[in-house]
Amino acid sequence: MSSTSTHTAAGAGLFAPAPGAAPLPRMIRAQAALETRMLLRNGEQLLLTVVIPALLLVLFSAVDIVDTGAGKSVDFLAPGILALAVLSTAFTGQAIATGFERRYGVLKRLGASPLPRWALMTAKTCSVLVTEALQIALLTVIAFALGWSPHGDPLAVVALLLLGTAAFSGLGLLMAGTLKAEATLAAANLVFLLLLVGGGVIVPLSKFSGGVQSALKLLPISALSDGLRDVLQHGASMPWGDLGILAVWAVVGLAAAARFFRWE
Repeated sequence: MSSTSTHTAAGAGLFAPAPGAAPLPRMIRAQAALETRMLLRNGEQLLLTVVIPALLLVLFSAVDIVDTGAGKSVDFLAPGILALAVLSTAFTGQAIATGFERRYGVLKRLGASPLPRWALMTAKTCSVLVTEALQIALLTVIAFALGWSPHGDPLAVVALLLLGTAAFSGLGLLMAGTLKAEATLAAANLVFLLLLVGGGVIVPLSKFSGGVQSALKLLPISALSDGLRDVLQHGASMPWGDLGILAVWAVVGLAAAARFFRWE
């Protein structure tokens, strides 16, 4: 065997297995785990996604501030707070984090990596779902401690939460991909506060006048909170009307985000 062949064989053995990109599913899992760790280490995001919803649930369940109708306050409030948790993570938190990643060039660098851009967005979505699962588990424990008595079909609840996540994720990514980071920060927090008050989360939509109430019912947060309330409080079957509203918002939001999102 010649020296050239020997060096070639040695080189092949040195780099065996051949270097290259990891399988796509493994890359997505690794990126999703990184995104989740970054979110859970961010104190501001934890305040928004965990502390505020939990405090609102405890405060409004324990103190008779808002007239929530017949029955225990927690039975009305818990579904709305679950909807608020989805809003805070899938929309507000994701919009702010992605907006600043775009500003600092993180998205541009990740876009040049072996991880495709659609896979990066998939990883972000997986991170949102993991965070929401933790939120929902915590809020459910708190609600049970406050005397919550949920009813209804768990499949309907899962369908509402998934469609709500898709709708808010699309809107959050659209905002993060089109506005400057500072504008995204201000707008996302403003939308969060407005929907908290006018989305049927804590204040029943019946408190608003007829025309305003009809318009508010078309919002994704109203559809999600009302749908969850119909199932968990009133034991309703699949809330097709609310699911339809969320599906429309999800399609429009995700399509607009895919069309107008700027990586730089």
